[in-house]
Amino acid sequence: MTNWRPDISQLRRPAYLSLAEQIARAIQEGLLPNGTRLLPHRKLADDLKLSVQTVSRAYDELIRRGLISGEIGRGSFVQTRPKEPEPPYLPERLGELVDLSILKPVCEQLHLERMREAFGWLAENLPSSSALSFRPNMVFPRHRVVAAEWLARCGLDISPLNISITNGATSGMTVALMSVAPPGATVATEAISHHTLVPLSSYLGLHLEGLPIDHDGMIPAALDEACRKGVIRAVFLQPSVINPTATLMSAERRQALAEVAQRHDIAIIENDILGPLVEGRPAPIAAYAPERTLYVTSFTKITVPGLRIGYLAAPDRYVAAVANRHLVSNWMATPSIAEIATRWVSDGTAMDLVNWQRGALAVRHAIAEEVFAGLPYHAHPQSLHVWLPLPEGHAEEGFVSQARLRGVAIAPGSSFRTCDQHWHPAVRISLGSTTERELRTGLGILASLASGNPEALLLAI
Repeated sequence: MTNWRPDISQLRRPAYLSLAEQIARAIQEGLLPNGTRLLPHRKLADDLKLSVQTVSRAYDELIRRGLISGEIGRGSFVQTRPKEPEPPYLPERLGELVDLSILKPVCEQLHLERMREAFGWLAENLPSSSALSFRPNMVFPRHRVVAAEWLARCGLDISPLNISITNGATSGMTVALMSVAPPGATVATEAISHHTLVPLSSYLGLHLEGLPIDHDGMIPAALDEACRKGVIRAVFLQPSVINPTATLMSAERRQALAEVAQRHDIAIIENDILGPLVEGRPAPIAAYAPERTLYVTSFTKITVPGLRIGYLAAPDRYVAAVANRHLVSNWMATPSIAEIATRWVSDGTAMDLVNWQRGALAVRHAIAEEVFAGLPYHAHPQSLHVWLPLPEGHAEEGFVSQARLRGVAIAPGSSFRTCDQHWHPAVRISLGSTTERELRTGLGILASLASGNPEALLLAI
């Protein structure tokens, strides 16, 4: 709590906006530091002789601006960020830098040829609805039927009526979060999670609670305890290899987490963008709790990065919310790209590229196994990356900086951290974002740095 109080004499109409402005200025001037708990709605209303509704509107406005977060059962807290969070990858590739920072599938000339062929086909076969219609329901019925076939390959049995076509996984994640968690709600996730989830939750006015993980993913007892202590509205999970530690969650763990969610009646958002790429994986969590799981998958990481299309499958209770939020945030997915995805699923091209990707990744993982011999890294045969916990004494920021000076870009592990407990410095290293030769060179430099004695970086000034 803070000693600072709004000045009632400075309030102007509309009162809620004037109050929000006063609090915003106090935050900007440092009078309300990050993490400060604000007065409860009713207490502040009584102090200022305002209605509770006026104070609630002021707090909602501050949540919309990203200045505070509201946690049901706990209160409202200042949540300032000194600057926008930096992405874990380079915004562009520079010079001779070996860029292992951005997560990409392995791509060769084959992929460019497939896209060129697809656009050639599209030029001759583009339906009038895809070019001329503004109405999603006029454009996508056929695409949803084919999407249901693809989701069956992912282990999901769902009606086409429950599927939304999205512009990739990020769009699907955003719509899913908006559909299950209103501003001020709390969403649980793994302690090491998706790098866009932290800023995305902030922009949506959500509180993100990172929970402990082990070798099998999120610990069910931790989710159960978080649900009992506070009002958790949803849990965001990445059970199939795409998570930063490249963990493939067991069927037993998936079922246990689904049972916790059912017991506390919370929604599940399952991010499964690798889909059928991962061989021998258990059924999706959505198969264990179909009545509450919003399932996200896409094609960009398993076929061609330019095929920015994905599927969001939602249970009946969320179908209307998903449709409405998708309309206001995206209106609809890009019809021409959806046409290509639908054709590729139907004619087998998509699965052919998935199978090709498995073979290419096997080669990349063999290189990593050879070069990183003796280092305690984490990977999966179909992961697009490896997760390298840094040896004792190595600081994450220094390691990333030294690697960059030696010509290798990597993603700092802190970009994926959602809580501060039990953190061990680490880096994520992409295997598919460059050629095999460059990959071997880059991994060799990283292995040398990890095996050597850590030393502070000195800059000439």
